[in-house]
Amino acid sequence: MPVSIRRQPDFDQFLKALWRRGRPDHLPFYEHIASPGFIARRTRTEFDRMGYDDPRYWPTYVDFWLGMGYDCVPMEIGLSCRLASSDHEAGAKSHRSEATACIFSLADFERYPWPPVSDPIEFRHFETVAKLLPEGAKIVGGVGAGPYEWATYFLGVEGLALAIYDQPDLVEAVFGKLRELHVSAHRQLAEMDCIGALRQGDDLGFKTATFLQPDHLRQYVFPIYADMAAAAHAHDKPFILHSCGDLDAVYEDIIACGVDAKHSFEETIRPLEDFKAEYGARCTPLGGLDVDIVCRADEPTLRAYTRDKIEKCFADGWWALGTGNSLTDYMPVEQYLIVLDEGMRVVG
Repeated sequence: MPVSIRRQPDFDQFLKALWRRGRPDHLPFYEHIASPGFIARRTRTEFDRMGYDDPRYWPTYVDFWLGMGYDCVPMEIGLSCRLASSDHEAGAKSHRSEATACIFSLADFERYPWPPVSDPIEFRHFETVAKLLPEGAKIVGGVGAGPYEWATYFLGVEGLALAIYDQPDLVEAVFGKLRELHVSAHRQLAEMDCIGALRQGDDLGFKTATFLQPDHLRQYVFPIYADMAAAAHAHDKPFILHSCGDLDAVYEDIIACGVDAKHSFEETIRPLEDFKAEYGARCTPLGGLDVDIVCRADEPTLRAYTRDKIEKCFADGWWALGTGNSLTDYMPVEQYLIVLDEGMRVVG
């Protein structure tokens, strides 16, 4: 496969798919994130050893996406919140479950050094990327990790589950603060000309259900999504939600929040085309190609699989080609380039 699959970026084509207003002139591509290792291998750089303030970081990052024919640069910056160490120790609870928990009571909540609501994330990184964008390209931007995920970072997965029943006041306080911070960030991002759409990643579920009961999501999480979507819509920009897991019980709630497009689909939970058939007229599906197939299929099989998804999901133009989750460290770069190449062969 060629090192570069560049095409002239035209964010208006991606907007047509997100808003479901007309058919794009070409097939848009979209991913939520790419691992530093994947970016390093694709760009033939040491990107996985760079930090945000390395002068090579953002130019390499922008070239990575636009060099693969994207109309946008997807990016997120996390809240400026300190967490407990997540270094895993033998016998300790899992790295991403309880290890970062640092709020166990209302007193802990009050003592925590929350960032100013007016300055919840480092916006300067978006300004840096804005200066690197060629004509036609836009950022799809948001906050790194959503309100549910941040609540589990502060309280722990188990801690949150228990606190809902044992300390509901604490849960209300944490989600209330996260609402302030996330919504402030989205409102400010929505005002930036370089940002064409807002996005939020927040993994709400696993293979068979949501982590929290649907009623708890309706109480604590979905009102925040509604505020985020409203912030985007106030500036005539769409709002994208990335969330993994079986969300069948809450898709109607998610759409009611104002979510314009949904990313992350797993074949064993709900295949992309099934979501498209049921909800696609009200919420644009993004990505959806099985990561395992992308990683391991031979080229003829992968091209046929990609073509099948295109034929099933892009007939009306309201879809973007990509994986069902993300570009992982273990995904062969050449396999993903086959997917994109097939998309350009079929549609342009």
